[in-house]
Amino acid sequence: MTRQRLGVSAVIGSSLAIFFPGAMTFGYPGVMGPYWQKTFGVGKGAIGLSLFFLLAMVGIFSFTAGKVQEKYGTRVVIRIGSAIVGLAAVVSAFASNIYMIYAWAALKGIGASLIYICGLTTVQKWFPEKRGLVSGIVNLSFAISAAIMAPVFVYMFKLLPYQTMNLVIGFAALVVCLVGANFTEVPERSKFAESPVPSRAAQPAHGGDAAVRGKDRSFSVREAVQTRAFWFIWGAWAFVGASCMSMVTLSTALGLSRGFSFSDAVLILMSFNLTNGLIRFLAGYLSDIVGRKPLMAISFFAAGIAFFWLPHLSGLGGICALALVIGLAFGTLFAVSAPLVTDCFGLKHFGAIYGLTFTAYGFVAGVLGPALSGHLLDSGTVTFDGVFAYLGLLAVTAGILISLVVPPKVVMLEDKVLAKVPVSG
Repeated sequence: MTRQRLGVSAVIGSSLAIFFPGAMTFGYPGVMGPYWQKTFGVGKGAIGLSLFFLLAMVGIFSFTAGKVQEKYGTRVVIRIGSAIVGLAAVVSAFASNIYMIYAWAALKGIGASLIYICGLTTVQKWFPEKRGLVSGIVNLSFAISAAIMAPVFVYMFKLLPYQTMNLVIGFAALVVCLVGANFTEVPERSKFAESPVPSRAAQPAHGGDAAVRGKDRSFSVREAVQTRAFWFIWGAWAFVGASCMSMVTLSTALGLSRGFSFSDAVLILMSFNLTNGLIRFLAGYLSDIVGRKPLMAISFFAAGIAFFWLPHLSGLGGICALALVIGLAFGTLFAVSAPLVTDCFGLKHFGAIYGLTFTAYGFVAGVLGPALSGHLLDSGTVTFDGVFAYLGLLAVTAGILISLVVPPKVVMLEDKVLAKVPVSG
């Protein structure tokens, strides 16, 4: 098999491996949230807290995934993640209280982070000159899976007992993830040694807005966290991640509060996940051409406006349309952040550095977004108007932060790195 075909196989395998973890992250909690509330006698805040545990484990293990992948390889780490995702479904199947749902969420977060970070690292190494495109393809599978599987979950829930449904989902997830894992090894661990980066790939894509130039522009984790660029990206993840992720649990709740049937309320969640998935391929491709920062900033500002407007609509069509806009911002965040991090800090330690940016998504976004929003609504002192205005403010703040990102420079002397200048970031 040629190197080109191996690279394409790695993209397909990575996309396949992340499909079910994406469906279980962005679709399953929204579908099952009302059932968990009724069965376990809890409020929206308790359901939102499940996403905190999921995201917290993503924050912890995304960094770990990058480090472990460097030592043991992509295929091994994705297989471990696949087993954990399958185990999570078993825990959900036998859940007798909300705390077991929190355990499901934590395990699901661990498994998804291992698969996601390794997949993104692999595809960028196979196609360094098309980082935005291949990252977008993997991210497309990660998110569009929820739009595809949400109605399937609804149908399964009507057809099968809760426990049986979860066991079927877990088995399917395990099989699909393991099949995908077989094709995901990085170039240096395949029979093809990693070839030199093409001259135009040695520098960031035209649209990457990167100021870094030179043959060796990779930052270590320690160097990266000393730059303003890293912390602006980290902050953007925290704020827009909090606002957009809240739609996973609030979209169905909003629909039910407007008097829609459960099936119609799920359409809001499906709308959010539809663009959350579809935009990832297009955003990744466009970011290689027009720039990472402009694309991200525009989408975040648009999401902020959509959040401000959302509680003032009563028609299902209008609400779904605004959910589509918010999904665009969330998908753009995932699709474009990975190549932006590579533009800023290089590929050598991408997994660890990108994983570290996920701590914002894991530790901060889960609290500021789904958990806090749910508790505010449960308190009765804040309505959907106030909650969505708050989420809109978070999205706008993220747009400002991402606009301020300036990749740090590498000072070159006779083709050797003389100094890395993180303070310029």
